[in-house]
Amino acid sequence: MDNLIERFEADCRLRHLKAVDTYLVYVRDFARLQSDLAHPSRDALKAYLEVLRGRQMKYSSIVRAFASLSAFYEFLVAEGEIESNPIRPFRSRYIRAYKEDAMQDRRQLISVEDATKIVSSTLKTRDRAIIVLLLKTGMRQGELRALDVGDVDLEKGEVRLKPTAKRSNRLLFLDQESIRVLGAWLQARKHQRLNGCTALFPSLQARRLSNPQLIYIVSQAAERVRLHDPNSNCLEKRFTPHCCRHWFTTHLLRAGMKREHVAWLRGDHDGSAIMTYYHIDPEDVRRSYLACIPQLGI
Repeated sequence: MDNLIERFEADCRLRHLKAVDTYLVYVRDFARLQSDLAHPSRDALKAYLEVLRGRQMKYSSIVRAFASLSAFYEFLVAEGEIESNPIRPFRSRYIRAYKEDAMQDRRQLISVEDATKIVSSTLKTRDRAIIVLLLKTGMRQGELRALDVGDVDLEKGEVRLKPTAKRSNRLLFLDQESIRVLGAWLQARKHQRLNGCTALFPSLQARRLSNPQLIYIVSQAAERVRLHDPNSNCLEKRFTPHCCRHWFTTHLLRAGMKREHVAWLRGDHDGSAIMTYYHIDPEDVRRSYLACIPQLGI
């Protein structure tokens, strides 16, 4: 059993897979419950799903767990250890059904006033800049974590994201509030010992922020002003970085911004034929964004 996991880890690292540590957490967790890791029964997979549910894990975490197991069994197929990946049919049948149940709650949407409370209660310069940037740009968690100092141009009021499979547009704009807050952080950042770390938002260990660290920063700030309940499983009572993206999208639309401009800023892929030929002028989006983005009074 341990030999299979060690071989899987070596293969993942050889392929430079970024999620290898996540894969290993869930594969080892599952392995502790199995007598024959290479050939789990459907009942064993059902039992593991119930274990994860019993831990009150979010749907996204359960999806991540079975994606990790699927990567492991795909490796075993490639190595000739097994004939087929048992996770694929199981995930198709059971995880989707669970999603319908798990996603009944709506994600929390806060007001502009509540967003101001979250930012105002955040005293650390780095954390305040993180929250403002998430609210004002709608970027994804991974996109923010991947930012380097050189990706920000305060003079132009622009942020250029790293390329990813999910994002079509990489250019985002900054309003004056964002520029002030980011400028303050960049000045403070110069006085920190970062050991060559180029991340825009390094951790206290001078490394790039991890996803759990980013979630903690945002949720803790919301908890201080009673907008996040860490003990609740209801999405409407929790505030995470993705809620900032929800806030960004909703309030821009409510302010009258064109849907195609909002979609462009979000980096949403549109596979329709007409959008292939419809070219959006970034300067039009910039003007619209600056006119519509809510002001927090910070």
